[in-house]
Amino acid sequence: MNYFGTDGVRGRVGTAPMTVDFALRLASAAARVLAPEGGRVLIGKDTRVSGYMFESALEAGFVAAGVDVMLIGPLPTPGIAYMTQRLGCSFGVVISASHNPYQDNGIKFFDATGSKLSDRVEQEIESLLDLAVLTQESQRLGKALRIDRSRTQYQDFCASTIPVGMSLKGLKIVIDCANGAGYKVAPRVLADLGAEIVPIGCSPNGRNINDGCGSMSPELLQLTVAGVRAQVGIALDGDGDRVVMVDELGRCVDGDQLMFILATAGLDGNRPKGPVVGTVMSNLGLEHALVERGIKFLRAQVGDRNVLAMLNEAGGTLGGETSGHILCLDKTTTGDGLISALQVLAIMKQSGAGLAELGAAMKKYPQVLLNVRVAKRFDPLADSKVSQVVAEVERRLNGRGRIVLRASGTELLIRVMVEGSDANLVKKGASDIAAAVEAASINP
Repeated sequence: MNYFGTDGVRGRVGTAPMTVDFALRLASAAARVLAPEGGRVLIGKDTRVSGYMFESALEAGFVAAGVDVMLIGPLPTPGIAYMTQRLGCSFGVVISASHNPYQDNGIKFFDATGSKLSDRVEQEIESLLDLAVLTQESQRLGKALRIDRSRTQYQDFCASTIPVGMSLKGLKIVIDCANGAGYKVAPRVLADLGAEIVPIGCSPNGRNINDGCGSMSPELLQLTVAGVRAQVGIALDGDGDRVVMVDELGRCVDGDQLMFILATAGLDGNRPKGPVVGTVMSNLGLEHALVERGIKFLRAQVGDRNVLAMLNEAGGTLGGETSGHILCLDKTTTGDGLISALQVLAIMKQSGAGLAELGAAMKKYPQVLLNVRVAKRFDPLADSKVSQVVAEVERRLNGRGRIVLRASGTELLIRVMVEGSDANLVKKGASDIAAAVEAASINP
């Protein structure tokens, strides 16, 4: 596909495809495929300043095509998925570039069930992008309505995912919303459940989303947890579908460690059904810790869609990525940072254990992940010089480590991951491979 990547359409604002003209044509094409006889669409967004113009362009395209529009404003991506289904919409749209800087933005879709579109449906939408924008006769035009207050329904849903009657009273929680889509709902859910909250990253100005805060930059959260003597910290990303946490010692707890806790210390002692699904980037320590406890572990390709597909195929309910994109399918249909964090908090309350104690049994292997910016997409392993360096690093690791090279699905990056039992070999190996990839990009 030319426009849809691993998570919708995404790019630099003002540069194709992230232009107002494209958004208008995308809305028209999506309406033709997802609501050919009219219907209703829910549009939500994060806090990027460009969200206003894309919201208006999409609204115009949908209304012109005869689709009624419901505008809910800033709300986490999983909240849009939930509310799309809850409000009986034909489909939902999220305007967000997730963890990317504010200069980027994106547009992604959910179907009527709150699930991401299949490749086939995305391809069908793409095939209609060159058609003229559809404008129905006046009597068939859609209408638009703002429903900002409906976000409380999503807040209630999040709170309902922990045991009935459970209170978070006694927990002092620092919540970092990355100045993004969760800045209203996440603090309110935690406070309503009785927690004492210290909010940071909850003052968006349109340009500070993911800027030195949130799950991509948890250093501020780590300092704040220690500084205010909180029991735990929670960091969401810009659109609220990822989470990392910080324990009472100020240490970062990533998605692999959170999956370990959810898999082994489930509420009321119940383990998730089926195998746990990670990705090729998941730490080897997670796999070993789960297998030692009799829990099957599978690896999917990177991307929550791939994790979801493998979970459905294997009959599992828990999966996710190191970045903190965690799927709890017994609670919701898509990755939800707040809901995942609530499950961990509930385990802490039920067990009386701190986050540090809960995660102590999983030993992470040293791992280095380097992002190499490239001028164009290419397969690094198809380059003979890169392959030679990879083979040499594998020889040094001597069977006690892993190497993963993959192109980012949303940015012009090649991700180089090396992990193993020897931290020095891992660091040197990652550096050598990254240098080879960079050279191959410059001199193909």
